[in-house]
Amino acid sequence: MKKENILFLVILSLAVASILVIMMKPTKLGLDLIGGSRLVLQAEPTNDVPEITEDVMESLQFSIENRVNSMGVAETVVQRMGKTRLLVEIPNISDPQKAKEYLGKTANLEFKKQKPGLREDEPMWSSTGVSGKDLKRAYVGSDSAGNWLVNFELNEKGTKKFAQLTTEIEGEPLGIFFDNELVSAPTVRSAITGGAGYIEGVGSLEEVKEMVNLLNAGALPVPANIIEENSVGPTLGLDSLEKSKIAGLVGLGLVMIFMLIYYRLPGLIANIALVLYAVFVFAIFKAIPVTLTLAGIAGFILSIGMAVDANILIFERTKEELKIGRTLLTAINTGFDRAFTSIFDSNMTTIITCTILYMLGTSIVKGFALTLAIGVAVSMFTAITVTKNFMKLFFGYGELVPGWFGLKEEEIGKAYAVQDTSPRKAKLGVLD
Repeated sequence: MKKENILFLVILSLAVASILVIMMKPTKLGLDLIGGSRLVLQAEPTNDVPEITEDVMESLQFSIENRVNSMGVAETVVQRMGKTRLLVEIPNISDPQKAKEYLGKTANLEFKKQKPGLREDEPMWSSTGVSGKDLKRAYVGSDSAGNWLVNFELNEKGTKKFAQLTTEIEGEPLGIFFDNELVSAPTVRSAITGGAGYIEGVGSLEEVKEMVNLLNAGALPVPANIIEENSVGPTLGLDSLEKSKIAGLVGLGLVMIFMLIYYRLPGLIANIALVLYAVFVFAIFKAIPVTLTLAGIAGFILSIGMAVDANILIFERTKEELKIGRTLLTAINTGFDRAFTSIFDSNMTTIITCTILYMLGTSIVKGFALTLAIGVAVSMFTAITVTKNFMKLFFGYGELVPGWFGLKEEEIGKAYAVQDTSPRKAKLGVLD
């Protein structure tokens, strides 16, 4: 079997596999296409944590990620921005204001005891050293009267501390504070040595669930203030998605029409390669998966133009070879070889730029850089491998028909005759 036939089967197999991936895997869309909220959180130092270190930011990111995940919203993003900021993207969210309040709560649980000698209506409380850091887990419960409770279990260290504390204050109230607010102050009837208890007086089932989620997610090591917010409604997102589809189809259609009119049959082959390019890239987007945003779609559309640019370089080189009198197969091979350096240099420059943008940019810039880089890399494959293989299969071994390439009969060999008129060049100008 000829090499071209084997390569054709490989390309066909890749196309079938890509179509299956596109059909089976869902498209991951960004919040600017499906609606949602983008928040930037600023970590603020406190008296206990005067400096925002790398460890503090890691702990903050972990806590915020847990909180976002507990909201049950899919495809969320929590990532670092600089030294003291976090970017939080929550797509398809129904109540942005509630999400902001939920993420911003410090969720600091503390058990306190009354200061000695004070029994006024508003008693003073002092720290006991038992806090949410000693918590193993929390879960929703209820009492016999149907009141909702926050049940909790302490870890081994916390169990020992809690047993000692409840032994010391037996018969006295235990203040349970959440974010510096007194939730309840039950009287300790006897020492609690099992490391489990409950918090009553939280409120409705919704409020209890929220506290449970916050406790399980962990307290924030430092306060995180929302300094930037960008919300997109689902209607606006769907409208943007439809317009992006139209823009992509129109752009692809116009490019294909131009290639067909100007380059004739090679243009048709380039269009086939372009369709395969779009299938390959979209399959890669779904397989990774890449979160498609408006900026990402822009990068993809831009890469379509770059894919066509590679074909234009190849076809122009091939036409030059035909004009100096080379046979069709030699002109195709030489045209591809001479265009390769220009294509490789320009595409590698773009990929390097995309790498820099991805490393240093925000999430929107990262999306643009990633889709453009993937598109450029695939365009090199389709331009060099797919187009060349199809060119050889269709008419690489046949007779030259000038009209196929938009050339006239009298143009074939004319450039060579004009440029190479000396006897020496004629002798060295054996073309095949």
